[in-house]
Amino acid sequence: MPTRFLGGLVTACAAIALSPSAAWADTASAATRKANAAALTELPMADRQDFDFASRGFIATRKDPLIRDAAGKSVWDTTALAFAKGDAPATVNPSLWRHAQVLGKAGLFKVTERIWQVRGFDVANITFVRGNTGWIVIDPLTATETAAAAYELISEKVAKLPVSAMIYTHSHVDHFGGAGAFSALLVENAPIIAPQGFTRAAVSENVIAGPAMGRRAGYQFGIRLPKGPEGSMGSGIGMGVAAGTRGLLPPTREITETGTELTLDGVRIRFQVTPGTEAPAEMNFGFPDWKVADLAENANATQHNILTPRGAVIRDAKAWAQGLTEAIDFFAGADVLITSHGWPRFGADEITTYLSRHRDAYAYLHDQTVRLMNKGLTGPEIAAKLTLPPALARQWYDRPYYGSYSFNSRAVYQFYMGWYDGNPVHLAPLPPEDSGRRYVEAIGGAAKVTALAQAAFDKGDYAWAAELLDKVIFAGASDDSTKALLARTYRQLAYQSENALWRNMYLTGADELANGVAAEDPTGGAGLISQLPPSDLFDVLAVRIDPAKIGDGAISLGFVFPDKAQQHTITVANGVLVHRPGLRDGRQATLTVRYADLLAALFTGKPLAAKIASGEATIEGDPAAFARLTGWLDKPDPTFAIVTP
Repeated sequence: MPTRFLGGLVTACAAIALSPSAAWADTASAATRKANAAALTELPMADRQDFDFASRGFIATRKDPLIRDAAGKSVWDTTALAFAKGDAPATVNPSLWRHAQVLGKAGLFKVTERIWQVRGFDVANITFVRGNTGWIVIDPLTATETAAAAYELISEKVAKLPVSAMIYTHSHVDHFGGAGAFSALLVENAPIIAPQGFTRAAVSENVIAGPAMGRRAGYQFGIRLPKGPEGSMGSGIGMGVAAGTRGLLPPTREITETGTELTLDGVRIRFQVTPGTEAPAEMNFGFPDWKVADLAENANATQHNILTPRGAVIRDAKAWAQGLTEAIDFFAGADVLITSHGWPRFGADEITTYLSRHRDAYAYLHDQTVRLMNKGLTGPEIAAKLTLPPALARQWYDRPYYGSYSFNSRAVYQFYMGWYDGNPVHLAPLPPEDSGRRYVEAIGGAAKVTALAQAAFDKGDYAWAAELLDKVIFAGASDDSTKALLARTYRQLAYQSENALWRNMYLTGADELANGVAAEDPTGGAGLISQLPPSDLFDVLAVRIDPAKIGDGAISLGFVFPDKAQQHTITVANGVLVHRPGLRDGRQATLTVRYADLLAALFTGKPLAAKIASGEATIEGDPAAFARLTGWLDKPDPTFAIVTP
């Protein structure tokens, strides 16, 4: 099986959190204390069902809470949320504090006689199903280290078995990135099952915009934040995202139709394909002989995102709701429901009620956003108006720990209407720096605007204070005290937030205002690019062409990849790179090179000269043509400013 392993696939969340300076945190203000106390009175705190479900079947956890890589560096802490005990402190929304208490229990759990889960060893769950001869592994986590730790635990406490099959529920890396841990454990010809479109989505999704998404993912997941009452409270669907080694064992079969039934290692499984819901390629499936359903990441312990704050293709809220309606019928009679995040649910009536009310939250979001949109309301106006009906808001799994109605309603608006709201003043909005400068001048100068912001802060009007201070900073008229006030404002907004991601983003913004942007690149983009097929690689190069460097230049260059048995021709003209399969006439040069060597030259700075000198690579025609191409490429900035100009 090692020949099927593609190592090195990474995401924006590969970095371990780094502790900011000691002066990073603030205490909760009087306004924040009042807001959180008011929030507590509106919560159904007597409902403890989640605590029961989340702890049911617990067997054991690791003795050492730290999971380390081969070099001894910690990539995960299974006790990251262990501090969340007792009543919520004033610096954490009480609903989010409760959610962290349920989410923070890590270890091995027996779900049924044939199914176990390891939860809290990564942002996602890994599921082990006992087949006739080995383990069927579902969603092998983000990193090989965390997946290996999960396997070690189940081997110690249940049985040490080979892996007879593997299933990926969908195309996000936290559900396949740790597959390399099982490459040597897979039995010969073990099937690896995934939904239709998985391979391309898993390797290519988010690559073109990867540097920008990676930077913003640092905000979304609070990568540099310490966990704690003044820091990150996790990600809403897990404690965080594991660092470590990522990879991909390509699937041997993709499921294309709902109703497909397979028998894997003696276990009968029925599949429901749900493309365009939580992921571009996703599926649910059930074990009909055991009355168990697996809803992947289409059902969660929280609202999910229709548009992730880090950026991504907008998801279809209508399709998501329809997929859950279909699932209610498809898995009717199931007594146990497991998912890729969170904890199981038990009892046929409980499962039907859960899926129905979860479905209704997405359906209501979609339908009412569109209704208000068709009455002329814009995205921000809908976001300010739309709330969950009380019957849904009382359900903990519909609370906004990961996604929120405020963010999601704007996403639904954008899905249909785009970013433009129809008002001509917004056809060509001023850039933030220019807008900030003019607003500050119009109001009377930076000192006056800052004074207004301070007054708003003192009244607990933090959203308005942040907006005023943002104008001053982007006008270029701020000093350290202005940034410090905005950082304090962001922290109070974070402390009040029920949404774990909003809290992370506010606190990361505050941290960068206080301490600057970290020099490290948390994206690990080269590792992801190394998995791209040549056609996708050329798409990445196309968005890195800098027309200022090209001027009136043009080029036609052929590529021959003997190890891929592929040939391609690219042309660059008018500032645009176009690629086609095959070798076309009119080429100035043809480069014959191993694909890995080309990637090394383009992304790690290893020149091809040595390869050409040794004969491992050849170039026919103009020897300077490739150098001209590389000279026209721009390098992304992985640490671009977000809360400052």
